[in-house]
Order: sequence, then structure tokens, then C-alpha cells
Amino acid sequence: MPLATIAREWGRIGCIGFGGPPAHIALLRQLCVERRGWIADSEFEDGIAATNLLPGPASTQLAIFTAWRLRGVAGALVGGFCFIVPGLLLILALSALFLASGTPAWVRGAAAGAGAAVAAVAVHAAWGLVPGSWKRAGAARAARARWIGYALAGAAAAATVGPWLVLLLIGAGLVEVAVRAGPRTMGAWPLPLAAAAPAAGGLLSLAWVAFKVGALSYGGGFVIIPLMQADAVNHYHWMTAGQFLNAVALGQITPGPVVQTVAVVGYAAAGVGGGLLAAAVAFAPSFLFVILGGRHFDALRANLHVQAFLTGAGPAVVGAIAGSAVPLALALTHAWQYAVLAAAAVWLLALRRGVVSALLGAGLLGVLAALAGLPTG
Repeated sequence: MPLATIAREWGRIGCIGFGGPPAHIALLRQLCVERRGWIADSEFEDGIAATNLLPGPASTQLAIFTAWRLRGVAGALVGGFCFIVPGLLLILALSALFLASGTPAWVRGAAAGAGAAVAAVAVHAAWGLVPGSWKRAGAARAARARWIGYALAGAAAAATVGPWLVLLLIGAGLVEVAVRAGPRTMGAWPLPLAAAAPAAGGLLSLAWVAFKVGALSYGGGFVIIPLMQADAVNHYHWMTAGQFLNAVALGQITPGPVVQTVAVVGYAAAGVGGGLLAAAVAFAPSFLFVILGGRHFDALRANLHVQAFLTGAGPAVVGAIAGSAVPLALALTHAWQYAVLAAAAVWLLALRRGVVSALLGAGLLGVLAALAGLPTG
């Protein structure tokens, strides 16, 4: 398999992959299984299952895994890079536009409108994860009661403790391992390091925040929001609450991985260099997981401890994503934004329409609000 082919095809998916993980998976399946026949359907499904067991952005890991399957380490590096870079360049360019001072009123309105819809997008994302996670818990009454407890704990943690959320996610997984396998097995499960971010607000702190996003976030996607918000807004003051909402919206409407949001935070902290550093640190674990562990994915899927851990961490992730809607909604500053939020909730949850259209529509409403003279700053 020529590396040029991998670069072209994975780059194409990186350019047109609007819609998050479902779109990425569909495009990768169409390319690798249906159109080219490079990978068997069963092996592709196994790849999806294995990457969903890992922390970090699962669809990015699937893109890296399929390229690794075709051309080894070189394929993984080229395919992953070409999948990530188009969206990264676009989101950095948009960051320069939306985070600049003295932007036109219509730009500020579009940002305020799209940001207003983000809390509804978080609830929509959590709701979409509920059926699969609930089924994984099993039919036992005690298991379902624990599921509810983990989800409530995740929601409370996301709404209150911010960067410490990762401890709750890991704790929920370890509790489920103990319940299902007995406390004697816990010695084989060392608690991963999940300390607070370094006190200094420089590049080291930015790298640590990005590392948490890429290596310690089970569930990917929206679970990174509470992990970043407290650090970026409250602790280091790299950006305002409104700008953080814009960052989340930009991560949703650009192609490629949703985790690109971390690049906007990096840009706010240290310009283009900070954005590139944050992206590099956030995505590096995904490359390492696949390159070093790809050959062991079958064993990972069969490991009962891993399955039990994810049975506990999964509902905590669902709760955390839903709980992140609370601080996101509280970050809104204008009354008209709450009307946009309500409209986005109806569009996503009642009418069941798409996320990209919801954010673009909210941005348009924001432009109209700015042209009508409503406050946008």
C-alpha cells in the first residue's frame, strides 16, 4: 500500500468528515471495507470495539488503526496526521477570527449564537450514549442501580469539580471491577496518575491540560469539556466563559475529530504555537495506543477487568457529558442566548436533527441578533 494513497484518502476524510465520530466511522468503512476491500468487515468492527475501550478520541484512533493495519507504523503516522491536520488548520484559522479583539459585530453575534447552543449539544450527545451504556450494564437490578449511581455521580462531578472529573471516571470503573471480580483482583489495577494541573500557567500547564484530554478522558468527545473548562476559564484565565463556548462550537462544526477543541484553548493560551502544542500533546497518546498496542487489541477486548472497568466508567461518562451542560448554560450572559439555547434543544432533542445544522442555525440567529442591535460581547 503506497503511503501516498493513505495520505490522499485519509486526508480526504479529514476534509469532509463533518458530523463527528459517526461520520468518520461511516467514511472509513466506506473506504476500507466497501469501496477498496482493504479490510474485512469483521476486522473493521473489531477495530471499532477495541478503540472504544481506549481513552481519548475513538474515531481518531480508528483512523490511525485502519492505516496501521494497511502499512504498519508508517501508515499509522501518515494516515493519522492527514486525518487530523485539515480540521486543525481550519479550527486555528477560525480561532484567530473569533478570538481576535475588534472583530465585526456579525462575527461576535455568530460566535455568541453558536456558543448558546452548546449546552443543548452536550445533552444531545449524552442522550445518544444512554442506550448502549444501559444495555452494557445488564438486566440485573443491582447492576442497573449502580449504572444510575455512576451516571448521577458523573453529572454532579462535571457540574462542580471540573478538572478532577477524571478521578471520578476512573473511580467508577474501579468500583465496578471490584464488584464484579472481587477485591482480590484490584491489586492488578493501579490507579493512573490524575493529579491537578501544574500551578504555573505556561506551556507546561497547557501541555498537561491537553494530555488529560488525550490520555485520561474515557468516552472522548464531549467528556473533554468539563476537563478543560475549569482549567482554561477559571484556573488559568486563558479565555472567557463565552470564548470557551465558542471553542466548543468550533470543535463541533469543523471536520475531523471533536477533540480539536483543545487547539482553540491552546491558541487562546499561547497563539498558533500553543494551538499546535495542545493538538500534538492531545493526539500523541492515540498514536501510541495504536502503534504499541494494536496487535493486542483482541486480548484487550477479551479482558474481563477491562470490560468491567468500562461498564462502570461508561455511565459516569454519560452523566459527565450531561452534567457539563450546567456550567455551559451558566456561562451565557445575554437573555436572547437562552432563547437560542431553547430553540437548539427543541431542534436536537424533540425534532432529532443534526448537531452541525443546530450550531449553524444558532450562529445565524446570533448574526441576526447582532444586526438587530442586541448585545453580543
